[in-house]
Amino acid sequence: MRIDKFMNAVNIVKRRAIAQDMIENRVVFLNDVLTKASKEVKVGDIITIKYLSGEKRYQVLKIPETKTIPKSKKDEYIQEVTK
Repeated sequence: MRIDKFMNAVNIVKRRAIAQDMIENRVVFLNDVLTKASKEVKVGDIITIKYLSGEKRYQVLKIPETKTIPKSKKDEYIQEVTK
């Protein structure tokens, strides 16, 4: 699954357009490498988002089969990790 779709599907961002904008503004990294919206996400990958106030890192646990998942099931698909 593309990283922009993944970020939207697992509720990291509210809309795919926001994910694409974040990627264009060079604040999203996949496995510590600057990424493009078309980059494929795999289980075990680390997504890093660099905000002005700091950064958040998420480990991919599972790839969703559907377009969106309920917010209550977010923990099944991603896990926030600390450095």
